[in-house]
Amino acid sequence: MNTTEMIETPQELWNLIRKDEYLKSTAGVALGYLQTNLVPLPQEYAFDFLLFCQRNPKPCPILEVMEPGEFEPKILAKGADIRTDVPFYRIYENGELKSETKNILDYWQDDLVSFLIGCSFTFETAMLNADIPLRHIEQDTTVPMYITNIDTKPAGKFSGPTVVSMRPIHKENLVRAVQVTSRFPGTHGAPIHIGEPGEIGIQDINTPDFGEKSEIKDNEIPVFWACGVTPQAVALKSKPPIMITHSPGYMFVTSTRDESVAVI
Repeated sequence: MNTTEMIETPQELWNLIRKDEYLKSTAGVALGYLQTNLVPLPQEYAFDFLLFCQRNPKPCPILEVMEPGEFEPKILAKGADIRTDVPFYRIYENGELKSETKNILDYWQDDLVSFLIGCSFTFETAMLNADIPLRHIEQDTTVPMYITNIDTKPAGKFSGPTVVSMRPIHKENLVRAVQVTSRFPGTHGAPIHIGEPGEIGIQDINTPDFGEKSEIKDNEIPVFWACGVTPQAVALKSKPPIMITHSPGYMFVTSTRDESVAVI
């Protein structure tokens, strides 16, 4: 049996991650629970980043902001520890990716303010329930993500390009995919681009900037959603002294049901 299929609750997943027994993408894991992007950064940069997210709600929809030094998300995931409960993290220093690590205990500082940002993995349960196949889940790979030519709206120290995630959608499911994902504005909502990847600056659809490529079959169209990896592209340009993030595709899974952020 696929290990992913056996993990039904966030608590099971957190325990496995803490023991280094789950080190894969979280797509398809603990279906029905809200997944988030994670961004801890120093308090002196927190207001600028909060403003940046408010100005760019499609790629950066904020779901929770934690107090400086806090590592338990008291709103979305009581009992969790954001320092240990993500399969892989990235450490950016002055605009450079310095390392990837399985926990951030050695990097933790009391002045870090942590942001939990909506992730498109959340609406994938609704897509699967609507009989819309998702190739990266079928193939147990990480969804492909691309840096685009779509600029974000700058705020304070933060600016940079929008990142998108891509899922091949059969043309017969296209309208349904838009309808289903539109119900989840807190996790990126409807697509921001459909077809023609070159129009948003993607030169080679088979070479994603993050994640792994997904085959696009006959009668399928590449569909692009705004992505919470955008802060990582912003970190490369804005160069804060330190920004910690999840590794792309390796999300923080909360204990909050995904339907809690859906609109009717």
